[in-house]
Amino acid sequence: MASKKPPAKKTAAKKPASKKLKLLETRAGFVAILGAPNAGKSTLLNRLVGQKISIVSPKPQTTRMRILGVLTEDKAQIAFIDTPGIFAPKRRLDRAMVNAAWQSLEGADTILLLVDAKAKSDELTLAIVGQLQEKKQRVVLVLNKVDSIKPNILLPLAAKLNESGIVEDTFMISALTGDGVAYLKNYLLAKTKNGPWHFPEDELSDLPSRLLAAEATREQLYKQLQQELPYGATVTPESWETKPDGSAVIRQSIVVARANHRPIILGKGGARIKSISQAARAEIEKMLGHKVHLFLDVKVDEKWQDRPAFYQMIGLEFEQ
Repeated sequence: MASKKPPAKKTAAKKPASKKLKLLETRAGFVAILGAPNAGKSTLLNRLVGQKISIVSPKPQTTRMRILGVLTEDKAQIAFIDTPGIFAPKRRLDRAMVNAAWQSLEGADTILLLVDAKAKSDELTLAIVGQLQEKKQRVVLVLNKVDSIKPNILLPLAAKLNESGIVEDTFMISALTGDGVAYLKNYLLAKTKNGPWHFPEDELSDLPSRLLAAEATREQLYKQLQQELPYGATVTPESWETKPDGSAVIRQSIVVARANHRPIILGKGGARIKSISQAARAEIEKMLGHKVHLFLDVKVDEKWQDRPAFYQMIGLEFEQ
């Protein structure tokens, strides 16, 4: 007599694959921060990311290259692009910086037009708006430094810029104090689209550590020398050695265009460069999370702004 087959096992119902994938979905986007020099772009980038990525100083045209800062929150990731300020370029370096700012728009999902609401003249901003109109580029208008501006000045400025026809939304913030920045951040996070992240969750920038360290030293030049510092000065990384104890030996060169600029950097008895080195070392240690031995040298190179290697180092196009 043939044996009976055991009854087939009932399998539990499975959730549709689409629902499972939906739970794992991530969102991503690129946001370019555009504006005139000293509008507060670097301060805003640092505030949005939650950590210092881009150097800040009162000196115009502090940002010379594209600085990328990454914000990852829950399932959304935004790569913010801090661009050089847009102004009327005169020199090769100026032109390369302004070109880099405009080129950053090409891969951006959203453009923030950051405006210094305290600026006495809006000539540069209106020139930028005119070019954005020609490109038919929509922007999110962000009025910065509004904490000390009266409404009777602020509201007409916002209305004037909205008349351009390129503004999607308007925010009023203080990047320095953080007022209004959380609303802007949440708005931008909500605008991200479904897709894979472009950077690891713990990555804050795509810049190499050697360049971030050189920028930290350049920031101290601006802070400590202010008006004394000639525009024709930069900082270049020379070497980086990691010691067995985890510390780093970093050598950098401060490059000036004229021999009479060198004593300004060194200071009396080397006091100024010592102070710059100490402050920069502390900033780099904070950034890296370990001990640093920083050695600075001052070199004279009249043609540094005309050398292709410099532009290649900071990711700018060299104009022949």
